[in-house]
Amino acid sequence: MSDLDAVGTKDNWRCWLCDAPVDPDASVNSDLGPSADSYQDAKGKKGTVATERLAHRACNTKRGKIAPVISWSNDLLVSDPAPIFETVERLLRKGGREAVARCPSELDAEQASSWLLDRLSRLAPGVKFATEISAGGGQYLIKLSVD
Repeated sequence: MSDLDAVGTKDNWRCWLCDAPVDPDASVNSDLGPSADSYQDAKGKKGTVATERLAHRACNTKRGKIAPVISWSNDLLVSDPAPIFETVERLLRKGGREAVARCPSELDAEQASSWLLDRLSRLAPGVKFATEISAGGGQYLIKLSVD
């Protein structure tokens, strides 16, 4: 098994950037082919080890030119969604917690919270995130923190 196969298997053959499936049989020279993207778990700290995440070749190449945008699912009913990538970077650097979205119902907030935690498991492998849902003003606020 090659290193790319191991990374793909670990990430369930899903691109960490666009969250779409990656074809394990596609050519690595194809835009939709698999590539491994290095990831440093804790920037600037001694003893950190770079790990790898699976990405489409085109997504990985584009990330080198512009900051990645991790989109919220269109299936979720959320208001004022925070930019996921920047929020995660900030939480990893500074800690604390941040409000990431508002939802009209508790069920919508629970669905968005579950989706976000699943999505973050691919964005920042090895980091444990937690969400908190609080009611107020007829809406439900989702807050994200690093556990």
